Parts: sequence; structure tokens; C-alpha cells
Amino acid sequence: MSNQDPPRIFGGNRSSDFSATGVPVIADERAFMNGVFGWMAGGLAITGAIAWYFATSGAIMLLFSETGGMSMLGWVVTLAPLGFILAMNFGLQRMSASSLALLFVAFSATMGASLSSIFLLYSMGSIAQVFGITAGTFLVMSIIGYTTSTDLSKFGSILMMALIGILIAMVVNWFLASSALDFIISIVGVLIFTGLIAYDTQKLKRIAAGVEYGSETGRKLALLGATSLYLDFINLFLFLLRLLGRRD
Repeated sequence: MSNQDPPRIFGGNRSSDFSATGVPVIADERAFMNGVFGWMAGGLAITGAIAWYFATSGAIMLLFSETGGMSMLGWVVTLAPLGFILAMNFGLQRMSASSLALLFVAFSATMGASLSSIFLLYSMGSIAQVFGITAGTFLVMSIIGYTTSTDLSKFGSILMMALIGILIAMVVNWFLASSALDFIISIVGVLIFTGLIAYDTQKLKRIAAGVEYGSETGRKLALLGATSLYLDFINLFLFLLRLLGRRD
């Protein structure tokens, strides 16, 4: 579970009121944020559709071997999203915005295939309920991050250190299989990603104030911003599902 921060790119000699093209900066800011949330919502829709297809069509069984373990395809589907994230970040300067958009769509689709296993673990009603809770939490924290005058950047390093700590704890618990530790990890995970939603939203708002949304750079940063918020949403959803999900 990772959270990728888009690079901070600000405009050069731009006035505080108007962009170089004469368009008010506030309009660019809103267009940028609308683009971020639009791409994020589209990615979630793709992920949900692919996960549903895999679960209902029986294609999900291709991810498992005859012995019940992960098949070769299953490992590819599980690890592919990480590869897409790395490609998007390291290829930011070389790739066009259109290429980055295709990678985001492919990333969202492979995430859907990877997450389809939740339909084997939890009931449909439980998944829908937790998704609704996640969406409501995301909306509230995004509004807070966008509107608050408090500088949340000071919490960024704390949240990232906590994220590293929880990843280590998850690896340790892979061997211990402690239900108590798993419960603690889930609670801490919910708190971390709830905070990251507000933090990332405020960070993207600041980035939006320094880029021209219609530019190639603006489109790229909007896609990376959408990926960051997408990951916050998905991780919050999964941790909440571990806490609240039912198998009946």
C-alpha cells in the first residue's frame, strides 16, 4: 500500500491574479481540481467494473492455481499495479499526457482484477456498505483539506512515517497471524489514510495554484494527483473492509 506524491511544480513569473494566458488563476485551480477528481472517479469506476466482472463471470478463478494458491497470472495481476505506478512516476518527463492517461486506465483495470478477491471474502451488501462509508469519509476529508486555512504539510512526514510503520507491521503479522495485531493495523490504517486524503487534497490545491491546467504539464500533474487520491481511497476502503466487512 503506497502513496505517491506528485512533484511540486509551481509557475515562474506569474501574477497572483492571472495566468500567463490571461485566465484567472482561481479558474485554473478549479479546473485542475475538477480534472483530478474526474480522473479519480473514472479510475474507481473502471476498478469496480473490472472487479465485478471477474467475480461474477468466474474469471477470478484464473488468478488461483489448482492447489488454491496464487497462479502465475494471479501474481502478475497482483504486482502489475505497482509496476504501473513506478512507470507513471519515473516516466513523467518523457511520456505525453495521453500516454500517462492510458497507463492510469490500465492501472485502474489491473487493480480491479486484483481486488476482485474481496467478493470471495465479503458479502455484496457488506462491500457496498463499506464503499458508501469510504465515499462519505473521502468527501468530508477532501472538503476539509481544500477549505482549511491550517497548513497540513507539517503532518505529511508524520503520516508517511506512520505508513512505513504500518507496512512493516503488516509484514511481521504475515508470519505471526495475530488477530489482535491485525485489528490494530486496520484501525491505524484507517486513521493514516483518512489524514492523507486531507493532506493530499491541500497539496494538490497548492500545486493547482502554480500550473496552467490546459498545459501538458498541468494534465500530467492532474493524472498523478488523481492516482494519489485514488490510492488513498482504495487503501481506506480496504482497511475499513477489514474492520467492518462481513462474510455472511
